[in-house]
Amino acid sequence: MEVTRSGSERPLLEADELYRFYHAGRDETFALRGVSLTVGAGEMIAVSGPSGSGKSTLLSCLAGLDEPDGGHVSVDGEWITRQSETERCAIRARSIGMLLQTGSLLEPLTVLDNIRVAQKIIGQKDNGSALELLHAMGLNDHRDAVPSSLSGGERARAGLAVALANDPRVVLADEPTGELDTSNEDVVLGLLHDLAVQGSAVVVVTHSKRVTEQCDRVIELLDGRVVS
Repeated sequence: MEVTRSGSERPLLEADELYRFYHAGRDETFALRGVSLTVGAGEMIAVSGPSGSGKSTLLSCLAGLDEPDGGHVSVDGEWITRQSETERCAIRARSIGMLLQTGSLLEPLTVLDNIRVAQKIIGQKDNGSALELLHAMGLNDHRDAVPSSLSGGERARAGLAVALANDPRVVLADEPTGELDTSNEDVVLGLLHDLAVQGSAVVVVTHSKRVTEQCDRVIELLDGRVVS
């Protein structure tokens, strides 16, 4: 089943008939069963569904972290599927910002240095943009802090700053507000919404009804299929 966006412009993110299955002995489990979607510039969509429905697998395939067994993914018109690991990494660095539940920040580094490392990966010089990101996230006072010293809301905002270090066309967020209180949830959602307004394609995996209510569309997965 395909979920599309109205309009004739090329989507920034497109998945076509994705299949993904895993083997455990003689058992075969389908994580994705023919999932298709397109996300255009300026659009913020939510991917929802119960645990085990395929949400995280879909996000991994969209980011090129996992290879689908069938179908393909393109990012800003460029195939990320069935490319070498080196090329997939390059596409992610150029075009994709990822906000994970954990692992978005390197613990030995300060918040500011986390952003600078992300910029160095694509050869981008810090011309003050790292400090601008910290200001946008309300983290000026935590630039020299290590991740373990931050609150949950601060870590989420710092992780989002790292995700945006390469000014990505596509932003993928996995449960970005899962451990946040209402106030911090509103801050992170507002930042993601602003990215869409500025022309990015934003995909948020979430269980939160408050999050889905603020997205343009909701794609619901069940047993690896799109059901709505």
